[in-house]
Amino acid sequence: MTTVLIVDDQALQRLGFRMLLEAQPDMTVVGEATQGGEAVRKTAELRPDVVLMDVRMPGMDGIEATRHIVESGGRSRVLVLTTFNLDEYAYEALRAGASGFFLKDAGPEELVVGIRAVAAGDSVISPGLTRKLIDAFTKSRPGHTPEQDRQLARLTEREREVLTGVATGWTNTEIAERLCLAESTVKSHVSRILTKIGARDRVQVVIFAYDVGLVRPA
Repeated sequence: MTTVLIVDDQALQRLGFRMLLEAQPDMTVVGEATQGGEAVRKTAELRPDVVLMDVRMPGMDGIEATRHIVESGGRSRVLVLTTFNLDEYAYEALRAGASGFFLKDAGPEELVVGIRAVAAGDSVISPGLTRKLIDAFTKSRPGHTPEQDRQLARLTEREREVLTGVATGWTNTEIAERLCLAESTVKSHVSRILTKIGARDRVQVVIFAYDVGLVRPA
């Protein structure tokens, strides 16, 4: 059973999410929060699989709340919800450690599938949307850090190729086909990349690849 904490300052929005999620046989809503500080406290208390996090809220916003939740080292993963005209908030949320990004106007089935994906440790940002977000973000990003240089140096040549594929938006199957590898081998490479660069998921892998210059904006 996937447990979810809903974080949104709009009561009707929370009600809509609750009705949708509790209609799923494999999901249960364990709590609600109306702003970031409350979200951090309830995440520590309830330890949900997924925190469905709004960005713009009074008091502590969703970005800062995401950062606190991720830095706590707990098991909960954060799926950020926002509108597309708030790109800069989405970028900052991903940097804070969110495991995915969804638009509030996404269809009900899309949201349910996204929550399941995040709970399973995957990202819910489609390759096309990932490219749009990261391309725009990297136009104003700061230079990469010495620590990122050290992390990049730990990767083998093949791991860099796989990393580039992930950042380009390819699936594991597509990477396997292009690099003439077994898909299981690609999965092993991705797992080692995550460990070597200290990333939680593919979203952070994409940001890292752009930061260190392996992939550049189109």
